[in-house]
Amino acid sequence: MGLRIIHPVPIYEYECRSCRHQFEQLIRTGDTAACPKCQSGDLERLLSHVSMSSENTRQLHFNRARQAAKRVQKDKDVAQWEYEKKHREEGH
Repeated sequence: MGLRIIHPVPIYEYECRSCRHQFEQLIRTGDTAACPKCQSGDLERLLSHVSMSSENTRQLHFNRARQAAKRVQKDKDVAQWEYEKKHREEGH
């Protein structure tokens, strides 16, 4: 499996100095950012978090999601069992 190079997408995070609205915006060459809420151009560019994706991180996230889904299903199964037990005890 080879290394796959992904070119960065120029999405920037801003905070409007006029209305304090925070937002992300895709900026292409020649574009000027403006607040979508008040249309002000008086913006502060915020520091963005960098995200990397690899087969290992995808597998890690998949495994965590699977474990979380198993916990949710277990909670549902327990709730269903308790409901059925109560229903039987009430003579229905």
